Amino acid sequence: MGEINLRHILVVCTGNICRSPAAAGLLAAQLEGHVTSAGIHAPRGHRADLRAIRLAERYGVSLYGHRARQLTHQMCHQSDLILVMEKGHISYVASLAPEVRGKTLLLGHWLDHMEIADPWQESDARFEQIFGQIEHAVGRWASVLNMSFQHQGQR
Repeated sequence: MGEINLRHILVVCTGNICRSPAAAGLLAAQLEGHVTSAGIHAPRGHRADLRAIRLAERYGVSLYGHRARQLTHQMCHQSDLILVMEKGHISYVASLAPEVRGKTLLLGHWLDHMEIADPWQESDARFEQIFGQIEHAVGRWASVLNMSFQHQGQR
C-alpha cells in the first residue's frame, strides 16, 4: 500500500464565507500541513459571515482575516485532498479539474457520506447545528488522517 502524502488540504463550499473557512480552520488546528478553503461561487474578497466568525471563535478559530476565494483548477491540482460539503460540489470540482476526482471527498465522508447544508440565511439555531456537524466531521477526518500519519511514522 502506498504512503499517504497530504501536505495540502483544500476545503470547498459554495460561497467560502461560512462552512469551508470554518472547517479549514478547525482542521488546520488538528493537523500538520497546509489547509485552505475556496468556494465554487465565491464573492471574491468578501469577509466571512458574521455569524460564522462568532461561531468559529467559540471553537477556537479566528475568521477575522478571511477573504472569500473562488475555486480554481490550479487550487485543485495543487491539493492532495479536497473536502467538499455537498455532492454537487464534487461534480463541480470534477468538471473544473477531472483529474482530481479521486481525491475529492465529502467532509461528511466518515459520517455516512453526510452532506453539510449551507447555513447562510438560515436561523441562528440552524447555523449552530450546522457548525456542530462541521466540527464532528472535521474531528473524524483529523482522527483518520492522524492515524495514517502515525502509521507511516512507524515504518
